[in-house]
Amino acid sequence: MEFKRTALAWGIALATPLFLAACGGDDGRNGTDGSNGVAGADGSNGTDGANGADGANGADGSNGLNSLIRQTSLLAGDEQCFSGGVKVESGIDTDADDSLSDSEVTDTSYVCAPTVINEAKNFNRIAALPVCLQDDANCDSDDTTAAEIVAASTDGMTLIYTDSPSNRVGFADITDPSKPSVIGTLDLAGEPTSVAIKGDFALVGVNTSADYINVSGSLDVIDIASRSNVHSIDVGGQPDSVAVSPDGSYAVVVIENERDEDLGDGAPPQLPAGNVVIVTLSGAPADWTTQTVAMTGLADLYANDPEPEYVDINSDNIALISMQENNHLVLLDLSDGSIVNHFTAGAVDLEGVDATEDDTITQNETLAGVLREPDGVTWLSTEYFVTANEGDLDGGSRGFSVFNTAGDVVYEAGSSLDHMTARFGHYPESRSENKGNEPENAEYGVYGSERYLFVNSERSSVVFVYDVADFTKPVFKQVLPAAVGPEGALAIPSRNLLVVASEEDSRDDVMRSSLNIYQYGSASASYPTIVSNDRLDGSPISWSALSGLSADPMNSNLIYAVDDSYYQKNRIFTLDVSATPAVITHETRITDPSGLLPAEAINDDNTVNIDPEGVVKLADGSFWVASEGAGHEVDDSVESLNMLVETDASGVVTKVVTLPDAVNALQRNNGFEGVTEYQGKLYVAFQRAWEGEANVRIGIYDIATEAWSFLFYTLDAPESQNGGWVGLSEITSIGNGEFLVIERDNQGGPDAALKRLYKFDTTGLADGTTVAKSLVRDVLPDMIATGGMVTEKIEGTALLKNGDVLMVNDNDGVEDSNGETQLLNLGNIL
Repeated sequence: MEFKRTALAWGIALATPLFLAACGGDDGRNGTDGSNGVAGADGSNGTDGANGADGANGADGSNGLNSLIRQTSLLAGDEQCFSGGVKVESGIDTDADDSLSDSEVTDTSYVCAPTVINEAKNFNRIAALPVCLQDDANCDSDDTTAAEIVAASTDGMTLIYTDSPSNRVGFADITDPSKPSVIGTLDLAGEPTSVAIKGDFALVGVNTSADYINVSGSLDVIDIASRSNVHSIDVGGQPDSVAVSPDGSYAVVVIENERDEDLGDGAPPQLPAGNVVIVTLSGAPADWTTQTVAMTGLADLYANDPEPEYVDINSDNIALISMQENNHLVLLDLSDGSIVNHFTAGAVDLEGVDATEDDTITQNETLAGVLREPDGVTWLSTEYFVTANEGDLDGGSRGFSVFNTAGDVVYEAGSSLDHMTARFGHYPESRSENKGNEPENAEYGVYGSERYLFVNSERSSVVFVYDVADFTKPVFKQVLPAAVGPEGALAIPSRNLLVVASEEDSRDDVMRSSLNIYQYGSASASYPTIVSNDRLDGSPISWSALSGLSADPMNSNLIYAVDDSYYQKNRIFTLDVSATPAVITHETRITDPSGLLPAEAINDDNTVNIDPEGVVKLADGSFWVASEGAGHEVDDSVESLNMLVETDASGVVTKVVTLPDAVNALQRNNGFEGVTEYQGKLYVAFQRAWEGEANVRIGIYDIATEAWSFLFYTLDAPESQNGGWVGLSEITSIGNGEFLVIERDNQGGPDAALKRLYKFDTTGLADGTTVAKSLVRDVLPDMIATGGMVTEKIEGTALLKNGDVLMVNDNDGVEDSNGETQLLNLGNIL
């Protein structure tokens, strides 16, 4: 309106004529035209006219379509919500019938009932079968053998496992799963990497590559009953994982064509690229056909050098393939070889982890953007799957993840597995700067009314069990001990069994590769035997390498333990044994603010680095700790002396006692191994005889007079098929001048032969006397009864007020050890 009024004013002004008039007289000549006048000012705006009358209302628009929601109750046993719940569907009512039909559903979600752990049933280890039994009936063999990936015959009675160091597959009979037995092996043309079952046949991936460039391999078809190779299929490269579809129509072989880790910095790309081979299992093995599917160009990392690692197949015949080094996941339709979807495995921000190898477990660091780099994978359904995020190059997020097929992460375990291993005494401090506990593989099974996920931790040597009634919210159920390095996992729900193959094998390091067998039943969970409470900051009290026990002289529910020199900043632990499992309720750091210990044993914060091998608590609340020395006085230099270290109730060092000089001159590496108190005197067990002495010493230190005296103890001769030595590991006062000692060999597993408790009476014995011992209990059967490999080092006993004797082993800080700690109540055996 304003623009129109201005234009009108300008138009009037331009149209007004200009007149000039002359004075009276004759008309003169026409004068020249005058100059134009100055333009007049704009006229003022006119008044707005009145508004016109409103027009008539328009016709009403048509009604929009309704959005509807449909809720359906789900009963227990539903695939999405195994404990029941509600299915929520929504969409537009396109046909306007006020009803949401299936074709109108555009979004579906589930609200599952909270998962309730079935406490009435648990998994327990019932056997561990060392596969060295294939070479010798007693495992009296130094040859390295292994069980890496395991499968079972269709009836679940025969196990078939890959033994890559020996280039063979092995067979085991588990008709009685509590008494498994080896039944033979079959040599192969190369290294077996994986095995899966098709009817009567075991399908084995065999690597026959000459080197990392000239790759080759086969899928060998083995008749299980006859243990013979009936057919071999060329797969054109180095196979790493084999899976058979649930309906038996297909097998998938992932061809990794792994890189040479010693070439340059070991990183990809290193051709040839890996791929995937689909085998159609129609007819006899000779009639089976193959299709090779390329994996290049999919991953963001090293796109031209894919390294497929592991495969699992769901009931829709969709193969899930992990490409670990590429940090990528691929979904492959086996019916036509098409890639349904592929996506990065992504990264995880980890909080509360230990990322520094400093001989202490301190879970207070943060790692940002850690690539998952998954190894083993398992389907939970046709929609959800799990990745075990072991890591390889720069990744390894220390946990597991649940994905949907769209590539969304619906659950992330984060640092929770590391925390639990610390709580259960299984955290591998020596792997802190690498990948922590390293989840290696995952398996899934339905056992009656429960759905379980199993996650193998390679470096902590445990199996985590989760209830996955709600696939998107796994709930931890229990932890299971395994032999060193659990790799393959196999659920056998038809027999209520779980089998895990542990691959690490080194006789010299007291590790034998084994098939661990667990049974699901009504027995209470037998492991762990010790757990810890949280610290004030919410992190678990980390613990491991327990060496020495002592009962509280006043409280029958408390015992004390120490950790040995595997860790720095040594501690005294308080355990409540009234609960099952026993609970570490408190940790007391040993500190020396007065500098009573050698300077090299004291840290800047006054914590100490000694070698606690025994502990005793006195009635006044103080502790005495036996610290073992290091070094050999005769053959080598002595690094540290054997010491008795007194602390007050808060762990502050108040006194340090060493041996007489004449005894120190005889020092050998195997010194103090336990300490106890009786009538004002400390009794210390030496582990083995010192230089020039036939028998081992029992040192007696009079606290009041500060005088030493000694008795001698005669050890049993070694009885192990592997030789070794025998020594003392603990001493406990049992009253009336009698003492209980642990006498053991340095052998474990099938080589363990001598694990005994003896007692002796010191009443009336003079200095230098050799005690007379009597057998209290051979504890080797007690250790075998735990169902696992016999641990080497039993190093602690405690006598409770009710007469029960507790015994514990040292797990060596999970270094060349499976980390298993068994706190056994032997009952009233005295």
